[in-house]
Amino acid sequence: MAIKKEKVASQAAETTTAVNSLVGFRRSEVVKSLGIMAGYIAKQPKPFAKHVGAYGKELLDIVKGDSELAPHPKDRRFQDDTWSKNPIYKRGLQSWLAMRRELDGWINDSNMHPADKARAKFVTDLIGDTLAPTNSLMGNPAAMKKLYETGGMSLVRGLKNAYEDLKNNGGMPSQVDGRPFKVGENIANTPGAVVYKTEMLELIQYKPQTDQVRKTPLMIIPPQINKYYAVDLEPNKSMIRFLLKSGFQVFAVSWRNPSRQHSHWGLEQYVEELIAASDAVRKITREPRLNVTGACSGGTTMALMLSELAARGDDRINAFTLMVSVLDGKKTDSEVGLFVTDTAIESARKHSQKKGILAGDELARSFAWMRPNDLIWNYVVNNYLLGENPPPFDVLFWNNDSTNLPAQLHSDYLDIFQLRSFRPDKSEVFMDHVIDLSAITQDCFMMAGITDHITPWKACYRNVRLFGGDVTFVLSNSGHIQSLLNPPGNPKAQYFHNADFPPRADRWLDGAESYGESWWLRWRDWLGERSGEMKPAPKKLGNKANPPVAKSPGEYVFT
Repeated sequence: MAIKKEKVASQAAETTTAVNSLVGFRRSEVVKSLGIMAGYIAKQPKPFAKHVGAYGKELLDIVKGDSELAPHPKDRRFQDDTWSKNPIYKRGLQSWLAMRRELDGWINDSNMHPADKARAKFVTDLIGDTLAPTNSLMGNPAAMKKLYETGGMSLVRGLKNAYEDLKNNGGMPSQVDGRPFKVGENIANTPGAVVYKTEMLELIQYKPQTDQVRKTPLMIIPPQINKYYAVDLEPNKSMIRFLLKSGFQVFAVSWRNPSRQHSHWGLEQYVEELIAASDAVRKITREPRLNVTGACSGGTTMALMLSELAARGDDRINAFTLMVSVLDGKKTDSEVGLFVTDTAIESARKHSQKKGILAGDELARSFAWMRPNDLIWNYVVNNYLLGENPPPFDVLFWNNDSTNLPAQLHSDYLDIFQLRSFRPDKSEVFMDHVIDLSAITQDCFMMAGITDHITPWKACYRNVRLFGGDVTFVLSNSGHIQSLLNPPGNPKAQYFHNADFPPRADRWLDGAESYGESWWLRWRDWLGERSGEMKPAPKKLGNKANPPVAKSPGEYVFT
């Protein structure tokens, strides 16, 4: 069933709660927001007193059994019948709901500055979710039932899981059971070979899966934040296999996981490496031009490469695809963005400079705390209170296979966010040339995810006005990763398309047409029109100058 646009827009507003996660939000900023809230209480006591009184009245109704407060029907935390049938649990839940309601009411009724109001809402949600009754053993009826049914063994298993996480996962609850997954065996197993290798990257050429292939090759540029194989998970979900079966020549970059000794690697070095890798693609395929695609931070790196090539007068790139990538990010893109002050940015920069890297596990924690219900408390309940193992899920396995960022690269990304370097009214210099995306006149295909909490779709929509070529923009019906991994045959697949680009993203969605299928199909046709004629598929991978040096997925994916 197609999702109504009104519902889609509301979902996006409700679930878009992140900003540039390379900064995250720091404890000092949360404490500062609590201080600002206290200041508003002192200056405006009437709204606060009103909702304290309402909370007291509701508590009285709760005690008498007259309260009608109930959780949202779709809130998975409160599906157990005990919440409605047991008077003790029901009253505890209603007391918590009353607190949440009156805190929200106070924030809405106060005359806070809009930015302060958004920060207050985020902080109170964070505290409220932490205090949810389901997060404690005694307060969770499902956990208490499990404790009784297993004779206490669920608690024993939960304590064991907690100990393992303290020892091996930095104290964060594990999100996935990774034991069933083996990189290169049952995921990231599309046949291919590393045909070019440097200290920074491996270039993988994949074995054609059709007799005829398009002349113009495609090079995939992944984010530096995670391993490349998000586009090559299990076969039915692999974007690379889909492209190969559609007759494209596919190459993929696999970044090395940097350590302290690589702290000097910055965006200039990454762009130079990509240009060199594209030279290898052209030599191997004997084609003067290639198409490129970049996602998330890989899209940022790709945009800088395209700007640099345009400044050099180099037209080797025929067309490009930009996926779930925000080039011109603003603090107001989300509530958490409002915590990204200049002080927080400099603190994050100094932190990585001191260590030489931004550690992958630190980055993962930043992501998790931006959606604590889904990415933290959900697993606290499952792993510790219920004593269950987290589910085996290939996407989460990949997501937890995090990588480090060199300190210089981290600093460069912070500069782009802080200076808004891609704006047309800026004159930021990169590699001795002014960054100018309007000089990039190749055709572009853009994709964003409607419930993406990492690269909000409305922020992605701003990209359409940055480039000088023809742009196609589609909006997938899922989040950051699931919008990417949306293969044909997925019964829930849906995307929106509108050929016009009104100033406001909401207006674009209002005029968009809905398609109940994977956006991969539209992209395949778009890419096919820009990939030249068909020719016989190469019988061997690499060439004399670039022979295969390792089977895919290469060696860097294991670092």
